[in-house]
Amino acid sequence: MTNPDATAIVPRAEQEPAPAPRPRQPNRARVLVIYGVLGLALVAAIVGTVVYAGRAVNPAPTWSAWKPSGGGLGAAKQIADHVGGTYHLPSGQQLVDVIAKTPSVSPANQQIPIHYIAVRGARGVVDSIFPVDSSNSLMYSLCGLGASCSIDTGTPSVARGTLVRREILELALYTFKYVGGVNNVIAFMPPTPGAQPTLAVYLQKSDFTQELKHPLSQTLNAKVPLPAAISAKEQQTIDSTTQSRVYKFSLSQAQQGDAILVLQPLA
Repeated sequence: MTNPDATAIVPRAEQEPAPAPRPRQPNRARVLVIYGVLGLALVAAIVGTVVYAGRAVNPAPTWSAWKPSGGGLGAAKQIADHVGGTYHLPSGQQLVDVIAKTPSVSPANQQIPIHYIAVRGARGVVDSIFPVDSSNSLMYSLCGLGASCSIDTGTPSVARGTLVRREILELALYTFKYVGGVNNVIAFMPPTPGAQPTLAVYLQKSDFTQELKHPLSQTLNAKVPLPAAISAKEQQTIDSTTQSRVYKFSLSQAQQGDAILVLQPLA
């Protein structure tokens, strides 16, 4: 007999199964950070592509329309030929020929390297001595092919001297821009007829930071003027960059035999 009041025993197999554990949700903040990083990376890639495409379509202006190939003294000789061929006298004759060489002197047919430049200080100012060699310095001789390299045609004038300094400035800018390692340019000016060479221009790369950042045409006009046609703007540029760097030069020799180029500021 069964007891109707007895608790019914349900077989184990028929018991309702326990609910399955809920899947663990990933950290929401971490997911948002990951998506944010991916989004920023995508934006950066798009911006970079646009900038690159813009530069490809509109590249930055080149510093000059012409530049030498290679480097060292070979490049300096190319610069000398290129720049020298663009400067003329009113007669159409080339103003000067330009000779590029490493710092040296040639007395009695001997080539002696210049190892130092000594710039004499003004009264009360200490002299400055700079070591130079073929790796950091170049020399240009501007020769008019007359006696002692004077310009043998036309009439000497202040304007003609200014044009010579303009040529020296252009030579130096090309050199500093394209000949690696060169920080010093020494250029010897042609004398007036009947005189001996006495003047040199000494330029240092550190003084031309702005000119080397901007295209050459922003410093000097692409068309070289004749002596009497130098504009007031170019006159100011030439004077401000070269006038105070014109020196009387002489040679000295140290006790050890080192050749020293001595530069005396003009009064």
